Amino acid sequence: MTVATAEPRTRTRPVRLGALLARPEVGALAAAVAIFVFFLLVAPSFRSSASFFTVLYQSSTIGIVAVGVGLLMIGGEFDLSAGVMPISAGLVNSMFCWYFGVNLWVGAVLSLAFCLAVGFLNGWLVMRTGIPSFLITLGTFFVLQGANLGVTKLVTGSVSSSDISAIDGFASLQKVFASSFTLGSATVWITVLWWILFVALAAWTLQRARVGNWIYAVGGSADSARAVGVPVVRTKIGLFMTVSFLGWFVGMHSLYRFNTLQAGNGVGNEFLYIIAAVVGGTLLTGGFGNAIGAAIGAFIFGMTSLGIVYAGWDPNWFKAFLGVMLLLAVLVNTYVKRLATKGRPS
Repeated sequence: MTVATAEPRTRTRPVRLGALLARPEVGALAAAVAIFVFFLLVAPSFRSSASFFTVLYQSSTIGIVAVGVGLLMIGGEFDLSAGVMPISAGLVNSMFCWYFGVNLWVGAVLSLAFCLAVGFLNGWLVMRTGIPSFLITLGTFFVLQGANLGVTKLVTGSVSSSDISAIDGFASLQKVFASSFTLGSATVWITVLWWILFVALAAWTLQRARVGNWIYAVGGSADSARAVGVPVVRTKIGLFMTVSFLGWFVGMHSLYRFNTLQAGNGVGNEFLYIIAAVVGGTLLTGGFGNAIGAAIGAFIFGMTSLGIVYAGWDPNWFKAFLGVMLLLAVLVNTYVKRLATKGRPS
């Protein structure tokens, strides 16, 4: 009897371990723990609660949009316009209300409509033309980048928007998008709470909602998904619009924290969003990943970008670290994907 009961236990342990290792976020979690411990050892100022919440804030400004980008990548598409979308959102809100003298809430709603329209157009063009989303959204990126600079200079005479802190609606919008509170000696920005909420909502959607199954299905094989009744066009357009919505949200935070925006900012952030998702276990080929992994990837970004500063090192090394992390993440994700599919019927 002793031998009979011991044998099944030894058989189930490798299966459970394999299932754990096959989760998309496991590699990113291990990397996050290692990086966190490393900076605790080499950067004394990293150990304070104030520094930790500063890292969380830095992570949230990337992580909010990275949630949407991760969902879109799971769905098999890319959005390179996501980097400048927050700046476009803030500029539409700022310049419209400054020029016409209307309440900032009106501009915020108009800005949201603008961003959702851009997201819809991206998705519609991808599905209508069959051109890869990389090229469609690259075109959108250049359009928005040029319009940000050109229109801002035309309206304000410079490449920065005007200070909007005196316009009606500023105080209430600041509370929603850019307020903060103290927790002991640390300052907690509201974007951290919004980030947690968006990650939780995305994770629930992927795991519990029917649309989550649709996202994985269209990313794995759009033709197969369409054959079993998945609304491929509607799902992918909705994902593009989700990225635009989250870009609008970050744009509102930037505007109402700093009161003004530089029209040329945001270029290159699209790669940070993609890197956060990939480091978090999302495959570039689509159909695999989750929201928790993208959040961990953004947290790694926040830890490293500030940890290097806290350690007193040259910040230029940060880009080298991003490249190494991306290469390692691709290798780990490929291995994890093999574990996840091992033993499945073909």
